[in-house]
Parts: sequence; C-alpha cells; structure tokens
Amino acid sequence: MTMDLNSIIDQLETGDQDVALVALQIYNKENSQCFAFNKDGESEREVCILTRLGKLVLGFLTRELQPSCQLACVETVRILSRDKHCLGPFVSHSAMATLATIAGIGTAETGQAQGKIISEELQLMKGIAERLKQCHDPTWTHEVRFFDLRLTFLLTALRVDVRAQLAKELHGISLLGNQLDATLGLCWPDTFESARAGSEGIPPEELPPLSREQTERAMEILKTLFNITFNTAKSEVDEEDAAEYRHLGAILRHCLMSCADGEERTEEFHSHTVNLLGNLPLPSLDVLLMPKVQQGSIEHMGVNMDAVHMLLDFMEKRLDRGNKLKETLLPCLNLLTESARIHRETRKFLRSKVLPPLRDVKNRPEVGSSLRNKLVRLMTHIDTDVKTCVAELIFVLCKESVSRFIKYTGYGNAAGLLAARGLLRGAGDSGIYSGDEDSETEEYREAKALINPVTGVVEEEQSNPMEGMTEEQKEYEAMKLVSMFDKLSRNNIIQPMQLGGDGRITELNQDDMQRLVHNPHVQPRAQPPGSDSDEGN
Repeated sequence: MTMDLNSIIDQLETGDQDVALVALQIYNKENSQCFAFNKDGESEREVCILTRLGKLVLGFLTRELQPSCQLACVETVRILSRDKHCLGPFVSHSAMATLATIAGIGTAETGQAQGKIISEELQLMKGIAERLKQCHDPTWTHEVRFFDLRLTFLLTALRVDVRAQLAKELHGISLLGNQLDATLGLCWPDTFESARAGSEGIPPEELPPLSREQTERAMEILKTLFNITFNTAKSEVDEEDAAEYRHLGAILRHCLMSCADGEERTEEFHSHTVNLLGNLPLPSLDVLLMPKVQQGSIEHMGVNMDAVHMLLDFMEKRLDRGNKLKETLLPCLNLLTESARIHRETRKFLRSKVLPPLRDVKNRPEVGSSLRNKLVRLMTHIDTDVKTCVAELIFVLCKESVSRFIKYTGYGNAAGLLAARGLLRGAGDSGIYSGDEDSETEEYREAKALINPVTGVVEEEQSNPMEGMTEEQKEYEAMKLVSMFDKLSRNNIIQPMQLGGDGRITELNQDDMQRLVHNPHVQPRAQPPGSDSDEGN
C-alpha cells in the first residue's frame, strides 16, 4: 500500500492517533532508505510539503501518545532530518526541547525563556551528563549509550561554551573517565595500575580483543575528552585536577595496551588514545611507567617500558606508511619528545632504540632502514612542522647537545633546528640532563678524525680543486664567486645569508655584499662545530 504526501498530511490533520499511526507507518516503510528528498529539479513546493509534515509530526509529539504512535512519529523525524532542506521544523527552541524530553535528556529548564534565551545545547549537555553518570546501570543499551556519547562529542566539537561547561561545571574529566573505566570493564590492583576485571595478572597481549561495541563507545569518549582537554597540556593544574589527570592517564595506558576487533580498528583506537595522551599535563605522564615489571614486560633501568615501547612501535608504523605525516605522525612524536624531556628512564630507553651506539660511519645518517635513518630523512621534509618535530625528538634524545646532535644526524640535516635555536656556532648541554659514562664505540672512535661533520660520514679523500693555483689565482676565483652571488642577489634570484654573532642566520644585504666585493681579505667565519663524544645516554 502506498500513499502520497498530501494524503498523509490530510490523515495527520485529522488529529486522530490511530489514523496518523497508519499513515506514518506507510510513509516510514516507503522512505526508510531515503536520504535526500530535495533532489535537483524538484520544486520548492515539495520542500514546503515536507516541512508541513514535520510540523504536524512535532505537534503530535507534544501530546500524550500511545507508545506505537510516538515511535512512528520519532521515526518520521529521523527520516526527514536526513535531508538538510527538511531540518527547519526541528531546529527551533520548542522542537529541541520536545525531542530532548522524549530522548530522556531534557531538563526542567530546557526551552524555558524566563526573560532570556536558555541555550538548548547547554541544557542538553546537562541532561546527557545525568545519564552518563549511570555508567553501571544495565537499563541503558549500547545504542543509547553510544548516541549519548556521539551527541556529547558533536556538542563539544561545535560549541566552545558546551566544551567549557562539560569540563568545569559538569566535571567532564572525572565523568568521562568513569564512563571509559566502565566501558572497558576495568579493576584497579593498585592506585594507578589497571587491569581487565576477571583477568588480573594476564599479560595484555594474551587478553581477547575488546568487542566492537566497547571499542565504538571508547573511541567516542576519547574524542570527547580530547575536545575538553585541548588546552590543558601546558597549563598549571591544582592538586585535585592533577589526580584526575593521572587516573585518566592510567586508563589511557590500558587503552594503549589493548587490542580492538581487527588491525584497522586497533590502530584507530590507539590513534585516539595517543592524541588524548598528548593533551594531558606533562607531569601526569609518569603513570605510563608505574606498573610493576612482570614476566614478559619490557624493562629498562628497572622500569616497565611496555607503554613507551608500544608508542615507539605505533610511531614507526606511521613512519613506514608515509601518508599524511603531519596528521598521523606528529601527535606521537610530540608525546615521545615531551616524555623523554621530563623522564630520564624514558629518554634513555628511547635513545637505546632510536640512537644506539654509532658503528656505521660509512653511510650517511639518512641512508638505511633503521629507525634513526627513517627519522633523519624527515629532518629535510618539505613540511616544516614535520621536520621540526622530528629534529626536536632527536635533539632531546641527544640531551640537547649540539655536538652529539651533529654526530648522529650530520651538520647538514641538523642545520634547520640549530638555526632556529641560534645554535649554529655550537653550544654546550642545556644543563637539565644528567651526565653519564662515555658510550663511544670502537668503530666510531677510530674513524672520528676522518668524519665529515656536514655529512656525518667518512668520505673518500677528494682532490683539491685549487691545487697548482697561485694565491693571486685563488683570490681572483674567490672574488669572481662573490660577484656572481652579488649579481644573483641584485636580480632577486637568491637571498644571501650570513651567520651572526648570536648564532642565528641573518640576511646579507647589498652593503655587506659590496664590502665583500671590495675587500679581498675576507676573514673566514667560524667553522661548524664538529662532533664530540657522547657523555652517556
């Protein structure tokens, strides 16, 4: 049985529930797979008719209805709202209040003006938060919980005021942290050490993967937490907030060590986890290292490095894939860099994996398949953010020592970061890192004097192009080169630069070029700093 729109509207205008129920059931069945009603070429009259249908359905929803009739009305609203041209009736204050009440997330204030317009989004967030508090209540199905979380994510993504309300007024970190805890089914053998309830003591790699429903809800929670913690990584937090962040960090460690249903879903799950970890205040990241070392754990300096090793593996997978590096690689790079900067054990472990003692002095740092080679190649990447973040990680692993940094990357690859920091003339360690034993290998020590600091490798001896030339000929060739640079500069083809006394690159202007042209006794500038020995890790 079919029925045209005008007939359906006529049936609804009678106001009779039974008549309306039959008409809407027919309409819903016919349009269950329809996602656009206003296709090209259709008249505005069609939109007007659909808008009229939406208003009539909303009118029914404000009344006391039989459950079957209410369900049919809600299904019609769902179908009509798929098309943006049919949204008009559903975005008013009263419509939002009606739909929120039916969804069970409305509050007493929803839609009441009382001298001022109350934001439906803020009131919706309050209603959703009340239901989210019932995270252990079996009344609510996966679908209800999932759409509560999806709506929360959308509200916090689109509205800054809702984001702030959830974070502060509604204690969003604790609220969503408890929701994530319940979703994953965790128990707590120790203050900051979690396990899957009923599977205490079983290594994470031996646990069954999370179910599809668990993973879906967990990812919505992680995305929402990312929204409300976006600006907290570098901010000061009080003692109470610090405890909440550390508790959340412990849950995120569990997420990092867990698998979802399938490799792609696991990577997506871990990606959201890494993004959120990067938002947490830096001191709270110590919870990644807190679990006790157990059989099968990766241990370094007596500390459990399972989570850090997982982050390193995650980063290398993104490196090997090579797609959208700025979006996929940088969150993990930044997280590892900051963790290494504040945790000595993390830095030393990462260094052992990324910058092991240098033995290969014949191949350039960017040539090869090791993790160091892969990272050094990105230090000259076309994207400034990518090359800066990669260089920053290696620089921190070198304890911010210029000479050590050049040793592992070559001066040519290191020049970008050194120029940005004003370190092209070289500098000592920053002083925030501990000193350790010398770790030079025998191979490096023997070849050290022959290594070209610019390329970072021992190169074959090259013939001297000025061999056999007189001093006058050398001076002539030098001044000819300066004149060529001057000409290129005047024609705006290149911009010559010079190294200032502060170690930063500055422009070489026309006056500077003229002084060079007319002064044949140019004093050589300081040589780039060579590499020295590592003083530990």
